[in-house]
Amino acid sequence: MWLDKILLGIVGLIFLLSGGAKLAGLDFELAAFERWGYPLWFMYLTGGLEVVGAAGLMHNKLQKLAAPGLALLMVGAMATHIKFGEWPALAVAGVIFLVTCVLCYRLLTLSKH
Repeated sequence: MWLDKILLGIVGLIFLLSGGAKLAGLDFELAAFERWGYPLWFMYLTGGLEVVGAAGLMHNKLQKLAAPGLALLMVGAMATHIKFGEWPALAVAGVIFLVTCVLCYRLLTLSKH
């Protein structure tokens, strides 16, 4: 269905860019993980999982695993933003989480493949 393809593209692009920024060690990602007190290896792990999840969304056989995995990553992101009182970032993460959950629902309950 056309909506599924749009959601797959949007969610995939978000996680590809976000994960890519972490894997590239961009300054704003380094600063954030340092501010949160998370080790550097965790930033790279998170970025790798985001990129792998985004790639998984592009393969029919992996979509039903990748989408829930990405939603779980967003639970961690939202918990971090709550812990540190980062309310605008929490709002963005919440929207990404909700869109990813809609994608999960559509993939797990509505798809025929």
